Amino acid sequence: PAPAYLGIILSMRIVRVILIKSRTAARSGAAAAAPKGTTVPARTPLALIAAAAALALLGCAGADGSAPAGDAGEQLRVVATTTQLADFALRVGGDDISLTGLLAPGASAHHFDPSPADLLALARADVLLVNGAGLEGFVESAVEASGFDGTVITASAGIDLALAQEITAEAEAESGHEHDEGQAGDEHGDEHDDADEGEHADEHDHDGLNPHIWTSVRFAQGMVAELADGFAAADPAHAAAFRERAAEYTDQLESLDAWIGAQYARVPASERLFVSGHDSLTYYLHDYDIEFIGSLVPSFEDNAEPSAAQLDALIAEIRAHGVKAVFVESSMNPKLARTVAEEAGIRAVDTDQLYADSLGAPGTPGATYLGATIANTRTILTGWGASIDPLPAELEG
Repeated sequence: PAPAYLGIILSMRIVRVILIKSRTAARSGAAAAAPKGTTVPARTPLALIAAAAALALLGCAGADGSAPAGDAGEQLRVVATTTQLADFALRVGGDDISLTGLLAPGASAHHFDPSPADLLALARADVLLVNGAGLEGFVESAVEASGFDGTVITASAGIDLALAQEITAEAEAESGHEHDEGQAGDEHGDEHDDADEGEHADEHDHDGLNPHIWTSVRFAQGMVAELADGFAAADPAHAAAFRERAAEYTDQLESLDAWIGAQYARVPASERLFVSGHDSLTYYLHDYDIEFIGSLVPSFEDNAEPSAAQLDALIAEIRAHGVKAVFVESSMNPKLARTVAEEAGIRAVDTDQLYADSLGAPGTPGATYLGATIANTRTILTGWGASIDPLPAELEG
């Protein structure tokens, strides 16, 4: 059972976070008249104070020392940052874990701000599952604010990061640009540098590495193995079950990789041309030899802003290569894609958006990692006018 004073201590920590955010908001307001360096906080201090007060009452409600409602008992209490990691955790952990996912379907880790309820879940967790690779700029402050002292499992430790950096560099060279971390347009570059000092100073530190490592089904297998090893170390009593489920899931991932490869192999190399909302599918494109022409936002992050010159250059590349369609990720507004596609004289595939930064909501084709990757493959092939084979039996359902 959680100690009776946990809610009070956590509330004090959250109040500290609120004060920091309030000071940040005040600095931002004072700088509003300046020509650059202006930021807008994700939540108003008043809303955060109200949330913290509610959380304090929740913490005090268990002051008799009893376990909170829904206590997992013998289950390993796991918090996962992204929707993909949450799905991996469920597939490996099964009924032996109690899972909290921080990001909701459709949300992006590039501009996520944990709520007081998220911090409470983290404070009670045994394990924190993170992507790594510079994706989650919010994790360090969330750990500090919540007082989390459990095990951190970094999924990117399960892949070859040197290879990922090589693939990232190749993709940048192929598309003819290098990334400004978090800000695409040159005219905004200084603004971004100033705004990032302080609260988001290290949020975009990708170290030459595209953080969307899960988009490679092959990298996903390494992430799942790392997760299974971490769960086994944190809960040895269920280690065999974790590893058995991970092995079964890895078999499905291998089957998925083979099926995807067979679909793209039938498309002539000259037609395997890809333009997207932002640079989110680098590893997926590499695995299946798809040429990356460019993106609307030449950045790893979906909240950056392109310049007019960059969009003009992209439209010229689209025309020069004979690209058939522009694809849009589910975390992005499709309006810009429609405008660019119309200017370039091609179609924008925006009714079936790609699941890149996030999985889909429950009940959608992209609600799981397998489903999202299958849906992405079908969307791209359909956009190119290519045929698609039925799924193998092990991937059905």
